[in-house]
Amino acid sequence: MDRDLLRQSLNCHGSSLLSLLRSEQQDNPHFRSLLGSAAEPARGPPPQHPLQGRKEKRVDNIEIQKFISKKADLLFALSWKSDAPATSEINEDSEDHYAIMPPLEQFMEIPSMDRRELFFRDIGRGDIVIGRISSIREFGFFMVLICLGSGIMRDIAHLEITALCPLRDVPSHSNHGDPLSYYQTGDIIRAGIKDIDRYHEKLAVSLYSSSLPPHLSGIKLGVISSEELPLYYRRSVELNSNSLESYENVMQSSLGFVNPGVVEFLLEKLGIDESNPPSLMRGLQSKNFSEDDFASALRKKQSASWALKCVKIGVDYFKVGRHVDAMNEYNKALEIDKQNVEALVARGALYATKGSLNKAIEDFELALENCPTHRNARKYLCQTLVERGGQLEEEEKFLNAESYYKKALALDETFKDAEDALQKLHKYMQ
Repeated sequence: MDRDLLRQSLNCHGSSLLSLLRSEQQDNPHFRSLLGSAAEPARGPPPQHPLQGRKEKRVDNIEIQKFISKKADLLFALSWKSDAPATSEINEDSEDHYAIMPPLEQFMEIPSMDRRELFFRDIGRGDIVIGRISSIREFGFFMVLICLGSGIMRDIAHLEITALCPLRDVPSHSNHGDPLSYYQTGDIIRAGIKDIDRYHEKLAVSLYSSSLPPHLSGIKLGVISSEELPLYYRRSVELNSNSLESYENVMQSSLGFVNPGVVEFLLEKLGIDESNPPSLMRGLQSKNFSEDDFASALRKKQSASWALKCVKIGVDYFKVGRHVDAMNEYNKALEIDKQNVEALVARGALYATKGSLNKAIEDFELALENCPTHRNARKYLCQTLVERGGQLEEEEKFLNAESYYKKALALDETFKDAEDALQKLHKYMQ
């Protein structure tokens, strides 16, 4: 189980989720030992209670908590994850790889008040925000946020959310005695969230990398250029200039949307192992399927069924003397299923009828190789070997004829025609 992810979920949803987990997963040996430690506070700064310091809001996520508790053994499992590390969310990917879209709420009519509430609900310490400096004071500078640089990508450019970067969180530069003299109003700043007052909707940010979690610690904080703004934000600016565009049109016009390797790329980016794909539907868990239930086995059964239909049609043609049509049906059957035994035997019999004994022998041998217990394949092969041996005798190729008779007897030592032909040949050769 992914302990860190479980701990984050408990920190977000609180004791009600813990109670549900203990009820739903009481018979799961992994959770019996895990829930005790998961409920303990994580090392480092104590987690903020999900409702602490927030504006009063209705508790409407009980259904989500029930879903998490019922599916916890799947949601927090590590078995489907790839050993390869997931691509860092902050490394801007080329637009050619996959469709990078503006925030979804740009295509929806969501009131600004609700957008602000969602923002302050989801923002956390260590998240990266980007904004423009609006004013500089002796104790620090204020910035108006325009977008997020990590976590959930939201449309916040028009919400007028302000953050303070205190003087103590502004690194000094060698050429500037006063750290703040390096900055100007209008500069675009990338910073890390340091403190959050959710109730009063106040944010404090820092330009020190120590404010970021380990997986983001390599990100440059401070002044950035407009070219360094996240691609999703640049797309949202483009969308604002043409607000009539639908989500589907924007997505389909993206070069990355038609990338043939987009699925493989996104699986690698998310760290998902394609050989053991995850599913929250227990009936679709790969461990619950036998090998016969997978696509390759089902396709083989399906092909065999289609091939047999062609063989039946071919046999009907053969019975009324339409040999060309019969051969076409047998060939069609073998195109669908190359190893279809009935098609090989039927085609072999038709070859033998037409006098193409070598081709008939090849088909019978392949049929017998695929199904050693097939009686007709063995019977027809023995008969054809003896008939071919007789042709070789007429051509005075006695040693070759002898080998065909012996091969027939090796397949069926009781086959009298082969035994009689071999005795007759030995008398003649003496």
